[in-house]
Amino acid sequence: MQAQTRKVILQVDHLKQYFPVKTNSLFKPKNYVKAVDDVSFKLYEGETLSIVGESGCGKSTTGRAILRLDEPTSGKVHYSGKNILELNKRDMRKLRGDLQVIFQDPFASLNPRQTVKQILNEAMAIQEVVPKKERLERLLELLSYVGLPPESLSRYPHEFSGGQRQRIGIARALAVDPRLIICDEAVSALDVSIQAQILNLLKKLQRQFGLTFLFISHDLSVVRHISDRVMVMYLGKVVEIAEKKSLFDQSFHPYTQALLSSIPVPNPKLNRDRVILKGDIPSPIDPPKGCRFHTRCPFVMDRCKTEEPELREVKANHFVSCHLV
Repeated sequence: MQAQTRKVILQVDHLKQYFPVKTNSLFKPKNYVKAVDDVSFKLYEGETLSIVGESGCGKSTTGRAILRLDEPTSGKVHYSGKNILELNKRDMRKLRGDLQVIFQDPFASLNPRQTVKQILNEAMAIQEVVPKKERLERLLELLSYVGLPPESLSRYPHEFSGGQRQRIGIARALAVDPRLIICDEAVSALDVSIQAQILNLLKKLQRQFGLTFLFISHDLSVVRHISDRVMVMYLGKVVEIAEKKSLFDQSFHPYTQALLSSIPVPNPKLNRDRVILKGDIPSPIDPPKGCRFHTRCPFVMDRCKTEEPELREVKANHFVSCHLV
């Protein structure tokens, strides 16, 4: 995919999400967990941009901040020419029809007291996208899109398997005719065989409805299958962003290289050098000065400890935040 020829559907500029930490002293200054710290990127219409990184890097928080499920500390999120973060509650509710989310745990994200019919009907009623008399037909369409039988409408979430529940979550997102869907670890709670089915379903629906995905995952094998571009985060910062092929063929940041080296190889006879990172991830309350990765980087220089690297384009559509490049 040639991302530069695509229309920008979402632009994130200098997004920050800080969470205050309680202190026991009145005189001690308040600390903050800097979960997302100055993140900027563009998302192009019809593509799948994946955000990857270790647990705690800020990838899920980035998705939640974009949707304002958590109110961001600062920054701008432009969608269709509007800064989402400046909208009032009424305008934001209207916009949620265009911006939907599929959560990691389908059981926790579905109301156990509602049938599938009630769950899907509720989304359409709030957004007023389908007249009441036409909703049953729309419900049956949604079930056919995600591969569930019509009798599913009268059943409750606990009566389904994990993969089926995730299909219900996908149907709920589709119910309001969205343009952009944020998939927050949408397949990580599923068995490997079911993961493949859900990923293929998402790709099919993307082609069918022209959807745009922001896909959040820690599984690089999954990311390689579904992505057009990949953005790597570490400790609240973007360290590398590129087309999928470019990133997997030649990554530049030492952290990205370490992540790629950890992908399991199906051939037991094939030897591959693993990059083992030493030390623990620093605290997001007090992140290191300079490059945040320098405490674990095998190629650290003095400059890395004092000067924060900028995200620079090192080749066509390939951006890296590293002094080594």
